[in-house]
Amino acid sequence: MDWSLEPARLLPVAVAAFLYWRRALTLRRRGSPVAGWRQGLFALGLLLFAVAVASPIDRLGEERLFSFHMLQHVLLGDLAPLCVVGGLTGPLLRPLLAVEAVARLRFLVHPLVALPLWTANLFAWHVPAAYEAALGSGGVHALQHLCFFTFGALMWAPVVEILPGPMWFGTGWKLGYIVVVRLLETLLGNVFLWTGTVLYPTYERAERLWGISPLADQGIAGGVMMIEGSLVTIGAIAWLFFRLASEGELRQQLLERGLDPRTVNRAVRYGRAEEL
Repeated sequence: MDWSLEPARLLPVAVAAFLYWRRALTLRRRGSPVAGWRQGLFALGLLLFAVAVASPIDRLGEERLFSFHMLQHVLLGDLAPLCVVGGLTGPLLRPLLAVEAVARLRFLVHPLVALPLWTANLFAWHVPAAYEAALGSGGVHALQHLCFFTFGALMWAPVVEILPGPMWFGTGWKLGYIVVVRLLETLLGNVFLWTGTVLYPTYERAERLWGISPLADQGIAGGVMMIEGSLVTIGAIAWLFFRLASEGELRQQLLERGLDPRTVNRAVRYGRAEEL
């Protein structure tokens, strides 16, 4: 199958790339350049998004195999949002946050808001009636993809914390947050692995590809969800543990100099310890 280069699929990627690098260029001219690794992460996120919506994965997932649809969804709802959010900074977002309507939505990245929203979105779209509606309507399918990406970005935002979060939500709490996210995904993945019944009639009626039965296809989809989640979780937890250890050491060094504990905690948390 060929790639689909329809403008409607790739225009959001092009617009996001243009706005991002125009703002990054402005910040560089002002002497506050965006780190190269952040720009690379953002580019990777856009690439993953484009692969998900324009590559043969999209057609295979929509018409033939649930496992490919699941692959598309982990790209759209987990990996691409993680990379995009990781590529952002407060200064990059400042013009957007200056819009009052957008500023009012900042509460959505609070961990106690973002996690329930992400959970509700994940499970609601996998209810057979909702999933079949997305497969049967281009508009509903586009809405499904938009929801996966948006709520995936909201879910990752408190962990990456490009904007200041609640003071209690430090690195230790972020570790627990990630564990809860993966337990929820594991619960859904196990449903696909062990239910013993094909949940989505579209894939039961679809022309068989590579001799994979509908039930085996559904099990593979559950495996895709759980393997991807496990790999991302291992990486995220390793990063957070490393960060927790380095923050503790740096915090202790600054406190021994007699600096204000609240000032120290805030500076260490947001990577501004060198200013002290």
